[in-house]
Amino acid sequence: MFKDIKEVKAYIKKNNIEFVDFKLVDLKGRFRHLSIPAKNLNEKTMKDGIGFDASNYGYASVEKSDMVFYPDLASAILDPFTSNTLTMMANVYVIKQDENIPFNQYPRNVIAAAKKYMKNSKIADEMVVAPEYEFSIFDSMAYSVKADNVSVRLFAEESEWSSDDEYSSGYHTLSKGGYHIDMPSDINFDLRNQMCQMMEQYGIEVKYHHHEVGGSGQMEIEVELSDVAKLADDTMNAKYIIKNVAVENGVTATLMPKPIYGEAGNGMHVHMQLRKKGKNVFYKKGTYANLSKEAMYFIGGLLKHINSLCAFTNPTTNSYKRLVPGFEAPVTVGYASANRSAVIRIPSYAKSEDTVRFELRNPDAMANPYLAFAAILMAGIDGIKNKIDPANHNWGPFDFNLYKLAEEEKAKLEHLPGSLNEAIEALRKDNDYLLQGNVFSKELIENWINAISKDADEINKIPHPAEFKYYYDL
Repeated sequence: MFKDIKEVKAYIKKNNIEFVDFKLVDLKGRFRHLSIPAKNLNEKTMKDGIGFDASNYGYASVEKSDMVFYPDLASAILDPFTSNTLTMMANVYVIKQDENIPFNQYPRNVIAAAKKYMKNSKIADEMVVAPEYEFSIFDSMAYSVKADNVSVRLFAEESEWSSDDEYSSGYHTLSKGGYHIDMPSDINFDLRNQMCQMMEQYGIEVKYHHHEVGGSGQMEIEVELSDVAKLADDTMNAKYIIKNVAVENGVTATLMPKPIYGEAGNGMHVHMQLRKKGKNVFYKKGTYANLSKEAMYFIGGLLKHINSLCAFTNPTTNSYKRLVPGFEAPVTVGYASANRSAVIRIPSYAKSEDTVRFELRNPDAMANPYLAFAAILMAGIDGIKNKIDPANHNWGPFDFNLYKLAEEEKAKLEHLPGSLNEAIEALRKDNDYLLQGNVFSKELIENWINAISKDADEINKIPHPAEFKYYYDL
């Protein structure tokens, strides 16, 4: 939005801005923020940065936790959810005596390093991605994790489970019957409009939005292809917008992969292309799905490393409750054209040079988008550099419904991890491709493993209500 501090200060004065808010990203992929009076933003801020304690962000150990962040003026925008506040992203640096250096665990720095590695490889000078944001909207929710009560309760007027409420309208969306459902059942149509309008204000190009399959308020907003680092920022902002617009309208939104038992889960499919000098590196007319050999090698890299990738693209225990058969979620390691049961799908309608691409279908929005997109890029580059041809493995193409295979044929296929612990173990064994070009550091990978392992270990200790159903009377 702004080129330099002078433009920012002029804007602040003209628009009577009272505060400047800086958004940072912690290890897990949550926004943190710090605000200063607008009059305090000046040349010294840009030169010296603002110091903070990074130990609470999940990164550095306490003894080296003092760091500094510098505002990213180009990302500045008026925050629509508070008054007279200009908000912007920031980049984190390690404090050094001579010159501060970019902190190699900070997510925005990691995606920047991945882009640099890609350019230095001469394979491509640009990666563009387009995530699909799936999420659920409820009227309210309540949960309890106590010694005497472990439970969750979801409330949704739209759902068929509300059809016997005293004040029911009679219009409800059936379980698994929500795909493109119209009003009056689609009661959140205008809410999605508001979200998309606000995304456009943030510079996020919306492709379309609609009600998804899930019958209890499952939504989707898909965006256009754009630079991978920009889309990482956009993903953070999209989640911020989705949740805050919901709250402002008296409801609640979640991007959890599997909030409802028995319904379709929320994924974040990632469409992707590599480009070089403006040309689509993945395009080759007359081949399978018009994909070039570089595209096939990129797919090969993704499939070779898919289990360890899952630790970044699907980093919660809830992620693996979505990755089960029967809900259009991928469970099989392979690729196919127009087939949603494979982990990599090539859209059959994308035939021209500009549009040919493929999507990775396993990610969900619990991922830290910077780390997930960087890991995807690194796996694909590894595939190209090592010419990993998926045709030389049992990875497809699977141009048929994998769920309907005979059991003996299914047994020959490779499958995604069945739990977060399996993905973590895969990352422990397979991470050399991430270390190339110093894109990911060993410390970052270790911190990431420790953080998500702690979550898994804690959750695995908690008795589940279903365990009482199945085991209480044994």
